[in-house]
Amino acid sequence: MKQLSRRARDLGIVVGSLPTGRHNAITDVAGVLVGHTTIDDGADLHTGVTAVVPSQLGPGRWTLPAAVYSGNGHGKLVGSTQVDELGVLESPVVLTATLSVFRVADALLGYLMDRRPDGLSFNPLVGETNDGHLSAIRRRPITREHVLAAITQASGEPPAEGCVGAGTGTTALGFKAGIGTSSRTVRLADRAVTVGALVQSNFGGVLTALGVPLPADELIPGADHVEPPGNSCMIVVATDAPLDSRQLGRLARRAVFSMGRVGASFSNASGDYGIAFSTAPPDQLPIPDGEINPVFAAVMDAVEEGLLNSLFTAATTTGVGGRTSHAVPHAEVIRRLSAAGRLAAPPPVAEPGM
Repeated sequence: MKQLSRRARDLGIVVGSLPTGRHNAITDVAGVLVGHTTIDDGADLHTGVTAVVPSQLGPGRWTLPAAVYSGNGHGKLVGSTQVDELGVLESPVVLTATLSVFRVADALLGYLMDRRPDGLSFNPLVGETNDGHLSAIRRRPITREHVLAAITQASGEPPAEGCVGAGTGTTALGFKAGIGTSSRTVRLADRAVTVGALVQSNFGGVLTALGVPLPADELIPGADHVEPPGNSCMIVVATDAPLDSRQLGRLARRAVFSMGRVGASFSNASGDYGIAFSTAPPDQLPIPDGEINPVFAAVMDAVEEGLLNSLFTAATTTGVGGRTSHAVPHAEVIRRLSAAGRLAAPPPVAEPGM
């Protein structure tokens, strides 16, 4: 029997003590939408597009405060230098595969031009990870229609996770990975704010949950756990907390720091990026730095849980060249975390074949 897709909390893995938003997803930040286009032919193509769309961007407000942090710049994050320079986001954040990033950027540019017929300069922001271990990446199958579908069909519902969109062909920490998301709510001095994260996981290291190492060669003995080259991670953080671009840069850094909690190796070829933006109304003053610690904690926990969700919701996938990335075996994770006394409320999980 095929293992069911389960989020970290379904397995009793609770990261931190902060409450989540309604759906425990980046879409808990009001106005933030997510859409996927998945390309999976069951053989050599396992790729796609994921779009994070702030609906606040539109007539009357064409930019949001934003920042990008490059934990390791071995990647092709189109549009990042202008975000660094001006501190604003002026497009959806779109994720895809490494060799498709330029086609996606062109399609996103067309989308922005259609929305602003009088515009003469646009800055599409497009990130990527390399899914060439499982997908025939040189075929570059992403089209304009795929990009527009992900953007225009984006919704505020809980996003699909695992082997969808830009995570269809990704591998992380020795297992099949994909897209993951999570959120946290915190109370500041005079307001409640929400922080949401969405990740595209494709990086190396040893899976670690709640401080317990879960090596792939121990959880699935004898399986091929070759770490593909070009490992990377894209992390998108959205919040309705009123923050300026400098403060959002501090959030983006902490988003990348969170990768260490789940066992990332931060290797030479791992392009690890954090992107953070705020949807707060422009008339709200940024919160003082002295009050920002709860937001930092929310980012760290939401990203950590989003990374775990990206693995626990993914399914075993065989791709180009017959290479297989195996799903994390839930039952073994529960057994080990239970033995370590780390689970909040260990639920029963049927072994494959039962």
